[in-house]
Amino acid sequence: MARGNQREKAREANQKKMAAQKSGNSKSGTELQRDKELAAEKMREKQRLADERKKAEEAAKAKK
Repeated sequence: MARGNQREKAREANQKKMAAQKSGNSKSGTELQRDKELAAEKMREKQRLADERKKAEEAAKAKK
């Protein structure tokens, strides 16, 4: 039984360690800012394309 308890304690300790690593931010401030800017640029591009598609659909409806 002692071996099972030891294994369980080691598992709990490892889970705590892994949770701490997941919750921690592994990026520096400049890396995080760059990633945010890239994501924002992608979203702006997607929105621009959606707006263009919407305008094209409205123009096609207006012609009918």
